[in-house]
Amino acid sequence: MSRQKNRGPVRTAATSPFDDARNELFQHIMSCGVIGALPEHQTEWFNETMQYFSERYHELSKQQIADLRVLGERFAAPPVRKSATADAVSAA
Repeated sequence: MSRQKNRGPVRTAATSPFDDARNELFQHIMSCGVIGALPEHQTEWFNETMQYFSERYHELSKQQIADLRVLGERFAAPPVRKSATADAVSAA
């Protein structure tokens, strides 16, 4: 039987600044209680957080910051449930 050679540590691909910012934003959303907050509180939180992220990740463009906010707002939104009428239409 042959033994497997030790190939060393597994190297992962470097992530982009946008990926890092997105992952950090999702972690902030989960830890700060944004999910389930009132819409006006979420808006205020996202305004302040996007300002912070634009300073922290200065290499991101304004469009990327806007895209990051859209992803964050979708992540923090409650799941969409099908209505009874949509269920009836899909059953027909």
